[in-house]
Amino acid sequence: MRPTRLSLASTIVTGLVFAACGGGGSAGDDDGTTDVDAGIEPPAEGFRIQTSPIMIMPGEEVTYCYYTTVPTTRTMGIKRWSSTMTPGSHHLILFFDNHSEPDGTVTRDCGFAPSGGGASLPFWTYSAQSPVQEAVMPAGIGMTVNAGQKAFVQMHYLNTTEAPIMASVTIDAEAYAAADTFTPAAAYVTYNTQINVPANSTGNAGGNCAVPAGAKFFAMSTHAHQFATRTEVKDGASMVFESTNWEHPGTATWTTDPFYTFASGRITYRCDYNNTSGAAVRTGNSAKTDEMCMAVGYYFPATAPKFCINSFVIP
Repeated sequence: MRPTRLSLASTIVTGLVFAACGGGGSAGDDDGTTDVDAGIEPPAEGFRIQTSPIMIMPGEEVTYCYYTTVPTTRTMGIKRWSSTMTPGSHHLILFFDNHSEPDGTVTRDCGFAPSGGGASLPFWTYSAQSPVQEAVMPAGIGMTVNAGQKAFVQMHYLNTTEAPIMASVTIDAEAYAAADTFTPAAAYVTYNTQINVPANSTGNAGGNCAVPAGAKFFAMSTHAHQFATRTEVKDGASMVFESTNWEHPGTATWTTDPFYTFASGRITYRCDYNNTSGAAVRTGNSAKTDEMCMAVGYYFPATAPKFCINSFVIP
């Protein structure tokens, strides 16, 4: 393993669950049923990413990153993601970037600093917080993957057992055929760095972020931790998404025209908290002691993912 990497954005973690196109809910439902096939056979058209097993000790909460090159020989449009995580995995996020790490490199407490302009930021691509999960694009919509794309998988682990566990992740990307055409899609992610709720008190955090002109959203959700009592995404005065379940917030989906267009041109996101602990709760990556306030959506047409810190969209 390589030396530890620490940065402000090592705390940027989430699990977006967005439903399949049929509107029948998300894969990996609470009843244990799923049609996700990652881990069985790789897609006939597309690729697979398989991380190396990592030992997580009893009671340990830690984040790792696995670096690789996407095994593609042509530009692809991904129409379906699916993933599996072994027990002890809290979430995964797949990022695209231009890293120089040798394939198979694993680092601990990895992250990236949102500085130096958008060119320095990895591209948020796919995320999951359920052991088995899928994300299906609407018909004719796809997420672009270039041949030989560099990527890394951020994996957050929490071992609540009394024995060591071996944790790993499998991600499958099912692509359109080479002759097919598609409209590019990408993620829109907000992240609040200013959460500060004193001990035994209530509070809130959020922001107001510009949306690309003409953007059509087909999925929208939120992410927070255990002190959150309510999360919401609004379009001006109109409610787009709200939830009172921090662990399984659900997802608003639009699978056919008309998809959702923000009439105000801005995403307003907010999280309410009730801090029942004896210490202040601030922004951080621990699912036990820290909090987050995020809106995470997917939209098209897109030239690249969008990332908004507090209320400032990174260029």
